[in-house]
Amino acid sequence: MKSRFLALAIFLPLLMLSGMASALEIQPYAAGTLQQAQAAGKPVALHFHADWCPTCKAQEKAFQSLKADPQLQAATLLVVDYDKERDLRKSLGVRSQSVVIVYKGSRETARVGGETDPAKLKAAIASAL
Repeated sequence: MKSRFLALAIFLPLLMLSGMASALEIQPYAAGTLQQAQAAGKPVALHFHADWCPTCKAQEKAFQSLKADPQLQAATLLVVDYDKERDLRKSLGVRSQSVVIVYKGSRETARVGGETDPAKLKAAIASAL
């Protein structure tokens, strides 16, 4: 009986940690992170976000709701500061905030602008899986 309790005491925290690992990873944009993900052929998305943008805030909530989705566990979402990353915006043809660009490696698989529906944002990210 004690061995079962001990096994559960060890197993349950590990199970919880493994659940945390299987989530959409959201982090601030860094050019090196994007380059590494693309070079490795991984799914990565750029969210052009502005703090003053109500649509961006709604998107942020939608992405937070997708963090625990196991289907998106391999994907990374990089939050790009729309106001500061002018060169990146120009090179990618992004003309407004709230744009999400999804890549599988270096190949663009989806681009959406102004979308706040979690299901549609999930579908965009899933296009790279």
